[in-house]
Amino acid sequence: MQNTRLNSLFDGAASELRQSLRNPWRRISVLLISFLMGNFLGTAISTIAGQNANLDVMVAAVLILLTELYSYFFYRIHNQMKRSLLAQGINSFKIGMIYSLFVLAFTLGS
Repeated sequence: MQNTRLNSLFDGAASELRQSLRNPWRRISVLLISFLMGNFLGTAISTIAGQNANLDVMVAAVLILLTELYSYFFYRIHNQMKRSLLAQGINSFKIGMIYSLFVLAFTLGS
């Protein structure tokens, strides 16, 4: 690829962001935000599907299938890949989504 100003600007911004996220507190905060977004999205998806009253079981099954597929691929990769922020962020998002489904199941069951 050519070394243009825009390309060097993006490379510099990406390296600054990568260096910034090496700080453990920032990494934890990104993972916590990812967990909370998964919790919110899981609640929103199941609530929207629950309003139709005919797709709620199917949507929950699809969400669980997607999370199980991601877990299968995540836990089979090498340790160096598991430490990447993207992989950990998606895993934290997945955990938040499953947590929200369990909370909704308990609230509906009581």
